[in-house]
Amino acid sequence: MSNESAAVIKNRVPHIIFLYWVIKIVSTTLGETGADMFSMTFKLGYWETILIFMGLFVIFLTVKLALKGYHPWMYWLTFTASAIAGTAISDFIDRTLKLGYAKGALILVVLLLIILAAWYKKEKSINVEYITTFRAESFYWVAFLFANTLGTAAGDFLADNMGLGFMHSAVLLSAMLVVIALLHLYTKVSSVMLFWLAFVLTRPFGAAFGDLLTKPHASGGLNLGTIGSSIVILTILFLAISKESMLEKGRLARHKHGQWT
Repeated sequence: MSNESAAVIKNRVPHIIFLYWVIKIVSTTLGETGADMFSMTFKLGYWETILIFMGLFVIFLTVKLALKGYHPWMYWLTFTASAIAGTAISDFIDRTLKLGYAKGALILVVLLLIILAAWYKKEKSINVEYITTFRAESFYWVAFLFANTLGTAAGDFLADNMGLGFMHSAVLLSAMLVVIALLHLYTKVSSVMLFWLAFVLTRPFGAAFGDLLTKPHASGGLNLGTIGSSIVILTILFLAISKESMLEKGRLARHKHGQWT
């Protein structure tokens, strides 16, 4: 087996391809509708929702870190738990602690930068496409949790504090994501910086899509409610992860047999 094939097999995280962003957006949309479903529809409250999904996040992450290589289902279970927990944490900061989305987002930006700096100091890299060690992956997931929370706060700031609403926010965020994609394709701007910008911005984009599904017709939504929306999103997520799992199995099989992707 070549060194390149061995490296692919050891890698613990997914390749950042178009399908990754599709699943990420769908997962973060579920984070929005799922958090609202538990905290408001089921009336558990933000604190109880945080405890439930932080607990699930820790359980899934413990299993994920114990596994070798990249396992799509466990990866996205962990990610989705972090997305729902991040939404509930953001709402808790704004509505329970009454810090507001602007202050909350600023605090989360600082915390995320601190985590990324610590990650870089220890690993000499913050490469999100190639991670093979327990320590690097631990930094990876902590950063993802804070970035998901930040994305929620940023999206709510645009929709509520800036008065854009979910439809105008979705249009603005779409334009920003297109610019980031063009910068990645046609310039030498740091791919790491562009990844984190896209990662944070796809979170409120997913939230805007969640609002489109849950809001009543009078507000321009499809009026599916949090439960109906979550079922629809779960179905899409299941199909997308199934596709990712098939691609990963094919990729690993080719590398084990010395073929190149």
